Amino acid sequence: MADQRPGRGGARLDQPRETRRALIPRPTVNQETFGVWSERFARFMGTPRFLIYMTAFVVLWIGWNAFGPPDLRWDPYAFIFLTLMLSLQASYAAPLILLAQNRQADRDRVALEQDRARDERNLADTEFLTREVAALRLAMRDTATRDFVRSELRSLLEEMEDRGLEVRQRSDEDDSPASGTGSSRDRPAT
Repeated sequence: MADQRPGRGGARLDQPRETRRALIPRPTVNQETFGVWSERFARFMGTPRFLIYMTAFVVLWIGWNAFGPPDLRWDPYAFIFLTLMLSLQASYAAPLILLAQNRQADRDRVALEQDRARDERNLADTEFLTREVAALRLAMRDTATRDFVRSELRSLLEEMEDRGLEVRQRSDEDDSPASGTGSSRDRPAT
């Protein structure tokens, strides 16, 4: 068994801790909603509209603080506050963009796995059909086709004629019982 340390309240390492209530409850954030929001934000930051808005904001900021009334300027020439705001914006934008990229990479990985599985099924189906076609070809070589049977019958007929046997074709008249040329089954018993 695990040793118990004195002064720790008998906590054991092989058992989970009891959950404690926090003094300040943690806010719950739906990860999917936050991920969708971060993707929208990252997508917006990559648009020309964002670049135009950001450029207009910076130009207005610098213009007002450089050429505006001296007593209404809030950020003098070094524009330290503007630099601070842009750094803050970049510090929030970078993780959000990385989160959006990670989500896209996860989607790409799932799509790749599904494509790979579908390709494997298609390959297995193709191999199965190839084996079936090969088996049919082998079976067809052993099976007599209609053309083969006809050619064999023709050669047999020619061989019989060569031996001098009379070959007659049957007609409807030959099959009638009155003509007497039918088989014994066709003749009435006497």
